[in-house]
Amino acid sequence: MQRSVQAGRQGLSEAQFDDLLNFATSDKFTEREKVALTYTSAIAWNSDIADDALWQRLHEHFTIPELVELGFFIGLMLGQQRWIKTLGIGHGQVLGDTTTGIAPSPRAAKTV
Repeated sequence: MQRSVQAGRQGLSEAQFDDLLNFATSDKFTEREKVALTYTSAIAWNSDIADDALWQRLHEHFTIPELVELGFFIGLMLGQQRWIKTLGIGHGQVLGDTTTGIAPSPRAAKTV
């Protein structure tokens, strides 16, 4: 099962998703993808890794407008996920009067 429809449309495979936590040493990601994931880690978890070497690598693979867009999107998604947790919404739960909800957890997806 593809974890994200949009990610699947962009070519993310289940093997890549499974290897995501070890992206830096994985052979399933390109150098461009690896530096983008490192940028994501810097924004989400540890800004100390955003050193001159990372910025040099980023500029080898991305233009400044692309870095702005990527950073904005990372921040937006991070904020969205924090907000959803703040509201106490879990996987598969529905909001108010809508018929939409958060994607099911991997464990729930396997039982379907």
